Amino acid sequence: MSAEFGGRTGRQGRLSQWLRGRRPKQAADEGGREALLLAAAEAGLPLAPAAHPATGYGCSCDRVGCPTPARHPVSFAWQTQSTTDRAQIERWARHQPQANFITATGMVHDVLDVPLDAGREALTRLLDAGVEVGPVAESDDGRMLFFTLTRGTPEDEDEWWPCELDCHPETMDEHPGLRWHCRGSYVLVPPARLPGDDDQSVHWVRGPEHPLPDPLSLLEVLTDSCARHVGEQPDHAGTAWPLRH
Repeated sequence: MSAEFGGRTGRQGRLSQWLRGRRPKQAADEGGREALLLAAAEAGLPLAPAAHPATGYGCSCDRVGCPTPARHPVSFAWQTQSTTDRAQIERWARHQPQANFITATGMVHDVLDVPLDAGREALTRLLDAGVEVGPVAESDDGRMLFFTLTRGTPEDEDEWWPCELDCHPETMDEHPGLRWHCRGSYVLVPPARLPGDDDQSVHWVRGPEHPLPDPLSLLEVLTDSCARHVGEQPDHAGTAWPLRH
Protein backbone atom coordinates (compact mmCIF):
# COMPACT_ATOMS: atom_id res chain seq x y z
CA MET A 1 0.00 0.00 0.00
CA SER A 2 2.93 2.32 0.41
CA ALA A 3 6.15 3.10 -1.29
CA GLU A 4 9.40 1.58 -0.08
CA PHE A 5 12.26 3.91 -0.75
CA GLY A 6 15.25 1.79 0.20
CA GLY A 7 18.45 3.12 1.77
CA ARG A 8 19.63 6.68 2.14
CA THR A 9 22.21 6.51 -0.67
CA GLY A 10 20.80 8.14 -3.79
CA ARG A 11 17.38 8.32 -2.18
CA GLN A 12 16.54 11.83 -3.27
CA GLY A 13 17.06 11.22 -6.97
CA ARG A 14 15.22 7.90 -6.97
CA LEU A 15 12.35 9.32 -4.93
CA SER A 16 11.96 12.34 -7.19
CA GLN A 17 11.85 10.09 -10.26
CA TRP A 18 9.37 7.73 -8.59
CA LEU A 19 7.07 10.56 -7.53
CA ARG A 20 7.03 12.09 -11.00
CA GLY A 21 5.97 9.00 -12.86
CA ARG A 22 4.66 6.21 -10.70
CA ARG A 23 1.59 5.60 -8.61
CA PRO A 24 1.67 2.93 -5.89
CA LYS A 25 -0.18 -0.16 -7.06
CA GLN A 26 -3.57 -0.46 -5.39
CA ALA A 27 -6.04 -3.23 -5.93
CA ALA A 28 -9.01 -2.12 -8.02
CA ASP A 29 -11.37 -4.88 -7.00
CA GLU A 30 -13.86 -4.56 -4.18
CA GLY A 31 -11.78 -6.65 -1.79
CA GLY A 32 -8.79 -4.36 -2.33
CA ARG A 33 -10.90 -1.26 -1.70
CA GLU A 34 -12.30 -2.68 1.48
CA ALA A 35 -8.85 -3.77 2.70
CA LEU A 36 -7.48 -0.25 2.20
CA LEU A 37 -10.40 1.28 4.11
CA LEU A 38 -10.01 -1.18 6.96
CA ALA A 39 -6.27 -0.50 7.11
CA ALA A 40 -7.01 3.21 7.50
CA ALA A 41 -9.52 2.50 10.26
CA GLU A 42 -7.09 0.17 12.04
CA ALA A 43 -4.58 3.03 12.01
CA GLY A 44 -7.13 5.13 13.93
CA LEU A 45 -8.58 7.22 11.10
CA PRO A 46 -12.36 7.58 11.68
CA LEU A 47 -14.27 7.04 8.43
CA ALA A 48 -17.69 7.91 7.05
CA PRO A 49 -19.28 7.41 3.59
CA ALA A 50 -18.93 10.17 1.02
CA ALA A 51 -20.40 10.98 -2.37
CA HIS A 52 -18.92 9.52 -5.54
CA PRO A 53 -18.57 10.75 -9.13
CA ALA A 54 -21.60 10.65 -11.38
CA THR A 55 -21.69 11.20 -15.15
CA GLY A 56 -18.91 13.51 -16.33
CA TYR A 57 -18.13 16.04 -13.64
CA GLY A 58 -21.29 15.33 -11.66
CA CYS A 59 -21.86 14.15 -8.11
CA SER A 60 -23.93 11.28 -6.75
CA CYS A 61 -25.71 13.65 -4.35
CA ASP A 62 -29.01 15.31 -5.33
CA ARG A 63 -27.70 18.85 -4.91
CA VAL A 64 -28.01 20.83 -8.14
CA GLY A 65 -24.61 22.23 -9.11
CA CYS A 66 -22.80 20.57 -6.21
CA PRO A 67 -19.69 22.74 -5.58
CA THR A 68 -17.54 19.84 -4.31
CA PRO A 69 -18.64 16.82 -6.37
CA ALA A 70 -17.60 13.44 -4.93
CA ARG A 71 -15.61 15.19 -2.18
CA HIS A 72 -18.16 15.57 0.64
CA PRO A 73 -19.82 13.28 3.19
CA VAL A 74 -23.20 11.73 2.47
CA SER A 75 -24.66 12.50 5.90
CA PHE A 76 -25.04 15.83 7.70
CA ALA A 77 -24.03 13.89 10.84
CA TRP A 78 -20.64 12.85 9.46
CA GLN A 79 -18.73 14.02 12.55
CA THR A 80 -20.65 11.77 14.91
CA GLN A 81 -21.05 9.04 12.29
CA SER A 82 -17.29 8.72 11.64
CA THR A 83 -15.94 5.52 13.12
CA THR A 84 -13.10 3.03 13.15
CA ASP A 85 -15.45 0.11 13.84
CA ARG A 86 -14.51 -2.69 11.46
CA ALA A 87 -17.98 -4.22 11.17
CA GLN A 88 -19.62 -0.86 10.37
CA ILE A 89 -17.04 0.01 7.73
CA GLU A 90 -17.46 -3.41 6.13
CA ARG A 91 -21.23 -2.87 5.98
CA TRP A 92 -20.82 0.56 4.41
CA ALA A 93 -18.26 -0.66 1.89
CA ARG A 94 -20.40 -3.61 0.80
CA HIS A 95 -23.74 -1.80 0.73
CA GLN A 96 -22.34 1.31 -0.97
CA PRO A 97 -19.83 -0.15 -3.45
CA GLN A 98 -19.32 3.12 -5.36
CA ALA A 99 -19.00 5.41 -2.36
CA ASN A 100 -15.89 7.37 -1.52
CA PHE A 101 -15.02 7.75 2.16
CA ILE A 102 -13.91 10.74 4.18
CA THR A 103 -11.91 10.75 7.39
CA ALA A 104 -12.87 13.28 10.05
CA THR A 105 -9.90 15.27 11.28
CA GLY A 106 -9.25 16.77 14.72
CA MET A 107 -10.22 13.72 16.76
CA VAL A 108 -7.16 11.50 16.33
CA HIS A 109 -5.33 13.07 13.44
CA ASP A 110 -4.91 16.28 11.48
CA VAL A 111 -4.01 16.65 7.80
CA LEU A 112 -1.57 19.15 6.33
CA ASP A 113 -2.84 19.74 2.80
CA VAL A 114 -0.38 21.34 0.34
CA PRO A 115 -0.04 21.86 -3.43
CA LEU A 116 1.23 18.74 -5.15
CA ASP A 117 4.57 20.07 -6.38
CA ALA A 118 5.34 21.59 -2.98
CA GLY A 119 4.37 18.35 -1.26
CA ARG A 120 6.59 16.24 -3.48
CA GLU A 121 9.55 18.52 -2.85
CA ALA A 122 8.87 18.52 0.90
CA LEU A 123 8.51 14.74 1.05
CA THR A 124 11.87 14.29 -0.68
CA ARG A 125 13.54 16.72 1.73
CA LEU A 126 11.95 15.18 4.82
CA LEU A 127 12.88 11.61 3.91
CA ASP A 128 16.40 12.61 2.90
CA ALA A 129 16.81 14.32 6.29
CA GLY A 130 15.64 11.18 8.09
CA VAL A 131 12.48 12.81 9.47
CA GLU A 132 9.73 10.38 10.46
CA VAL A 133 6.93 11.00 7.95
CA GLY A 134 3.57 9.39 8.48
CA PRO A 135 0.90 8.45 5.92
CA VAL A 136 0.86 10.60 2.79
CA ALA A 137 -1.84 10.66 0.12
CA GLU A 138 -1.77 12.23 -3.31
CA SER A 139 -4.82 13.65 -5.06
CA ASP A 140 -4.90 13.85 -8.84
CA ASP A 141 -6.55 17.27 -8.60
CA GLY A 142 -3.25 18.73 -7.45
CA ARG A 143 -2.93 18.28 -3.69
CA MET A 144 -0.78 16.20 -1.33
CA LEU A 145 -2.07 15.25 2.12
CA PHE A 146 0.27 14.66 5.09
CA PHE A 147 -1.49 12.80 7.92
CA THR A 148 -0.29 13.71 11.42
CA LEU A 149 -1.30 13.50 15.04
CA THR A 150 -3.84 16.12 16.06
CA ARG A 151 -2.65 19.20 17.92
CA GLY A 152 -6.03 19.46 19.60
CA THR A 153 -6.99 17.74 22.85
CA PRO A 154 -10.24 15.89 22.11
CA GLU A 155 -10.74 15.01 25.78
CA ASP A 156 -11.41 18.69 26.44
CA GLU A 157 -13.59 20.14 23.71
CA ASP A 158 -12.71 23.70 24.72
CA GLU A 159 -9.12 23.05 23.68
CA TRP A 160 -9.89 21.79 20.18
CA TRP A 161 -8.62 23.91 17.30
CA PRO A 162 -11.54 24.74 15.01
CA CYS A 163 -10.75 24.31 11.33
CA GLU A 164 -11.98 27.82 10.51
CA LEU A 165 -8.97 29.33 12.31
CA ASP A 166 -6.75 27.97 9.57
CA CYS A 167 -8.64 29.07 6.47
CA HIS A 168 -9.08 32.81 6.91
CA PRO A 169 -7.34 34.79 4.12
CA GLU A 170 -5.09 36.62 6.59
CA THR A 171 -3.47 33.34 7.63
CA MET A 172 -2.64 32.30 4.07
CA ASP A 173 0.15 34.87 3.67
CA GLU A 174 2.02 33.24 6.54
CA HIS A 175 1.62 29.72 5.16
CA PRO A 176 1.01 30.14 1.40
CA GLY A 177 -0.82 27.21 -0.10
CA LEU A 178 -1.06 25.26 3.16
CA ARG A 179 -4.39 24.15 4.63
CA TRP A 180 -4.42 22.57 8.09
CA HIS A 181 -7.41 20.27 8.47
CA CYS A 182 -8.24 19.86 12.13
CA ARG A 183 -11.44 19.99 14.15
CA GLY A 184 -14.57 20.35 12.02
CA SER A 185 -12.89 19.32 8.78
CA TYR A 186 -12.36 16.20 6.71
CA VAL A 187 -10.46 14.89 3.70
CA LEU A 188 -11.06 12.07 1.27
CA VAL A 189 -9.27 8.90 2.33
CA PRO A 190 -7.81 6.53 -0.28
CA PRO A 191 -8.99 4.86 -2.34
CA ALA A 192 -11.28 7.61 -3.64
CA ARG A 193 -12.41 8.49 -7.17
CA LEU A 194 -12.59 12.07 -8.40
CA PRO A 195 -14.96 13.40 -11.07
CA GLY A 196 -13.76 14.12 -14.56
CA ASP A 197 -13.02 12.50 -17.88
CA ASP A 198 -9.80 10.87 -16.70
CA ASP A 199 -9.37 8.13 -14.15
CA GLN A 200 -8.52 10.53 -11.33
CA SER A 201 -8.22 9.39 -7.75
CA VAL A 202 -6.87 9.96 -4.27
CA HIS A 203 -4.27 7.30 -3.50
CA TRP A 204 -1.61 6.51 -0.91
CA VAL A 205 2.02 7.43 -1.46
CA ARG A 206 2.84 6.17 2.03
CA GLY A 207 0.16 4.00 3.58
CA PRO A 208 -1.60 4.20 6.95
CA GLU A 209 0.75 1.61 8.47
CA HIS A 210 3.23 4.46 9.05
CA PRO A 211 2.86 6.01 12.55
CA LEU A 212 1.35 9.48 12.72
CA PRO A 213 4.01 12.14 13.42
CA ASP A 214 3.70 15.41 15.31
CA PRO A 215 2.65 18.01 12.70
CA LEU A 216 5.26 20.46 13.98
CA SER A 217 8.02 18.09 12.86
CA LEU A 218 6.85 18.56 9.25
CA LEU A 219 5.56 22.11 9.32
CA GLU A 220 8.77 24.07 8.66
CA VAL A 221 9.70 22.07 5.56
CA LEU A 222 6.11 22.09 4.26
CA THR A 223 5.68 25.84 4.67
CA ASP A 224 9.07 26.48 3.06
CA SER A 225 8.17 24.29 0.07
CA CYS A 226 4.78 26.01 -0.22
CA ALA A 227 6.48 29.41 -0.24
CA ARG A 228 8.74 28.24 -3.08
CA HIS A 229 5.82 27.05 -5.18
CA VAL A 230 3.20 29.71 -4.39
CA GLY A 231 1.93 31.25 -7.61
CA GLU A 232 3.29 28.45 -9.76
CA GLN A 233 0.02 26.57 -10.05
CA PRO A 234 -3.73 27.33 -9.89
CA ASP A 235 -5.40 27.81 -6.54
CA HIS A 236 -7.13 24.61 -5.54
CA ALA A 237 -8.80 26.05 -2.45
CA GLY A 238 -12.23 25.27 -3.84
CA THR A 239 -11.53 21.55 -3.78
CA ALA A 240 -9.18 21.40 -0.82
CA TRP A 241 -11.63 22.77 1.74
CA PRO A 242 -14.92 21.05 2.42
CA LEU A 243 -18.09 23.07 2.37
CA ARG A 244 -20.63 22.64 5.14
CA HIS A 245 -23.40 20.17 4.29
